[in-house]
Amino acid sequence: MSVDLMNIARTGVMASQSQLGVTSNNIANVNTQGYHRQVAEQDTLGSQRIGGNFYGTGTYVSDVKRIYNDFAARELRIGQSTLSAAQTQDQKLSELDQIFSQLGQSIPNSLTNLFADINGLADLPSDLGIRGSVLNNASEVAKAINQLQSSVNSQMQQTNDQIIGITERVNEIGVELANINRELMKSSGQDMALLDHQDSLIQELSQYAQVNVIPLETGAKSIMLGGSMMLVSNQVPMSLGTEQGEPFAEEIALNATSGAQTVAVKGEQLGGQLGALFSYRDNSLLPAGRELGQLALGIAASLNDQQAQGLDANGQVGEPIFRDINDPLMAVGRVGVDSGNTGNAALSLDITDVNQLGGTEYQLKFTTAGGYQLTDTTTGATSTLTLTAGVLTGGPGFALNINSGAMADGDSFTLRPSAGAAAGIATVMTDAKGIAAAAPKMTPAAANSGNTELTLTAVTNKNAANFPTTGNELTLEINTGASTYEAFDANGTSLGSFAYTAPTISAFGFTLEVSSSGAATDSFTLDFSSHAGDNTNIEAMAQLADSKLMNNGKSTLSDVFENTKLDVGSQAKAADIKLGSASAILKQAQDRVDSESGVNLDEEAANLMRFQQSYQAAARIMTTAQQIFDTLLSSVR
Repeated sequence: MSVDLMNIARTGVMASQSQLGVTSNNIANVNTQGYHRQVAEQDTLGSQRIGGNFYGTGTYVSDVKRIYNDFAARELRIGQSTLSAAQTQDQKLSELDQIFSQLGQSIPNSLTNLFADINGLADLPSDLGIRGSVLNNASEVAKAINQLQSSVNSQMQQTNDQIIGITERVNEIGVELANINRELMKSSGQDMALLDHQDSLIQELSQYAQVNVIPLETGAKSIMLGGSMMLVSNQVPMSLGTEQGEPFAEEIALNATSGAQTVAVKGEQLGGQLGALFSYRDNSLLPAGRELGQLALGIAASLNDQQAQGLDANGQVGEPIFRDINDPLMAVGRVGVDSGNTGNAALSLDITDVNQLGGTEYQLKFTTAGGYQLTDTTTGATSTLTLTAGVLTGGPGFALNINSGAMADGDSFTLRPSAGAAAGIATVMTDAKGIAAAAPKMTPAAANSGNTELTLTAVTNKNAANFPTTGNELTLEINTGASTYEAFDANGTSLGSFAYTAPTISAFGFTLEVSSSGAATDSFTLDFSSHAGDNTNIEAMAQLADSKLMNNGKSTLSDVFENTKLDVGSQAKAADIKLGSASAILKQAQDRVDSESGVNLDEEAANLMRFQQSYQAAARIMTTAQQIFDTLLSSVR
C-alpha cells in the first residue's frame, strides 16, 4: 500500500507542478500583447482493483488549453477594422477641412478684392493705377486657386504613399502568416505561442482591411481581405500590389497577384485603413478638387466673356484676362481613355457653358446600337450625345471633339470637365489698358423680330471709311435668311448691299458675329466709339460678383467655393462623430475578449496559492508514505 501512496503522491506533485507552471506563465505574460490565458485541465487516473474494491491511482494533466473565443475574436477584428477606418477618415478629412478653411480663405478674400477694384474702376474707368490693381488682384485670385489645388495634389500624393506603405506591410504579414501556417501544421495547430503570434498578426491586419479567417483541418488558417481577396491560402501567400490608375494614372489602384495571374481589387471595398483611404480619395478629395476646378472655370469664363463684350482703352475688343478655359492642353486632359478600348479615337473636351457645369464626372460609352451614351456618375442620369462634323454635342455645358481616329463598339471614356482648371488658371493680360471698361453700342430697331443678335468680335481698323463712331453711326439691315445686309450712314444714305458668309460680317474696319434663331430682316445702329469715361462694360463686369452664374443659375462664384468648404466641413464633422461610435464598439469587443482570454492577476494569484498548497499536500503524502515504509522496515529488523 505504501508503494501506491508513493505513486499517487508523485502524480499529485507532477500535476500541481504543471498547474503552477501554467499559472506562472499566465502571470509572466500579463502584459504581453495578444497573449491568451492558458488553463491546465486535470483528470483522474484509472482505478485499480484490490480485493473487492477499486482504489484511485492518482491524477494527471490531460490537456493545456488556450482560452480562445472565436466569436469574440471575430467581433474584435471587425471593431478594429471599423475603428481604423474611422480614424483614417477623420484624420484625412480634418486635414482637408483645415486646407479649405485656412489656406482656402485667400480665395474669397482675393475675389472680394478683385471685384472691389472693378467697382473702383467703374467710377474712374480711365485711371491706369486702378486698372493695374485690377490685373494684380486677378493674378492673386489665380495664384490662390493654384495654391489650394497644389495642397489638394499634395493630399493626393500623401494618400497614395499611405496606400503603398500599407500594401507593403500587408504583404509582409501575409508571408508571416503563411510561414506560421506551415509550422502549425507540424503540431496540428497545438502550438499556443504560434497561435498567439498568428492572432496578433491577424489583429494587426484588421487595422488595414476587414479580415475573414477560415480555419483549416490542418491547424492552418486561410485569410481573406474584404470578403473577396484571398491573402493567404493554406501555406501560400498572395501579393497585394499597386499600379497606375486607369484612366487617370495619379489615382493608383490595387491588384492581387497569385503566380502568373493578376486581378484588379476594389480598394474601397476592403474596409479598414485601405478602404478609408480609397473612400476619402474618391468621395471627398477628388470631388473637392473638381469643384475647385469648376470655380476656376467660372471665374475665367465669366470675366473673359465680359471682356469680349467691351472695348479697351485702345478701342479694341477686349482680350482675355485669364487663360482661355478651352486651352488645347487643358481640353485634352479632361478626357480619360479606358484601357479596354479597341478604337483609336482621340478626344478633347471644350466648355460651352460654365453655368451648366457641376463638380462631377461623366462616363461616355459608344455602342453601335445605342450611339453615344453619357452617364453622370454621381446621379446616374443618362443622355445621348449627337455627332455632327466630328463634334459630340448635348453634354451639360460641354462638347467633345473627336480630333482623330474613330470609336469602336463598346469603347468608353471618363470625362472630367473641370479637370486641370484650378492648376491651369492664370492671368494672360499684361497691359492694364487692355481692360475693356467701355462697351460698343449696337442698338436694335424697335421693329426688330428679336431673333437676331450681334456680337462685336474684332476691331481691325478704326480709320476705315464709315467706321461707326459718335456722330458717324452706321446702320446695318441684316437679312439672316439670305445672308445679306445693307449698310446706311448716319444720314440714312445707303452704302450698298452685301453678302456675307454666316455667321461673320467683316466690313468697315470691324468684324461681327451674327446669331439668329430664325430667318428675319433686322436692323441695328452701331457706334464703336471708345470714350475715355465710358464704364458701361466694366459696370457689367462688377455685377458678375452677385450674379447667379453657376450651377444652372443657383450659385454665385463665391457660393461655389463656400458650398465646397461647407461640404468638406460637414464630412469632417460626420467623420468625428463616427470615430466616437467606432471607439465605443471596439472597447466593448476588447472588454469581452479580455474577460475571457485575458489574464486576471487576482485570479491567477489565488490559483498560485491553491496549486502551491496542492503541491505541498502531495509532497506531504510522499513524506508520510516514506515514514510508513521506514516503520515497516524497522519492525522486521
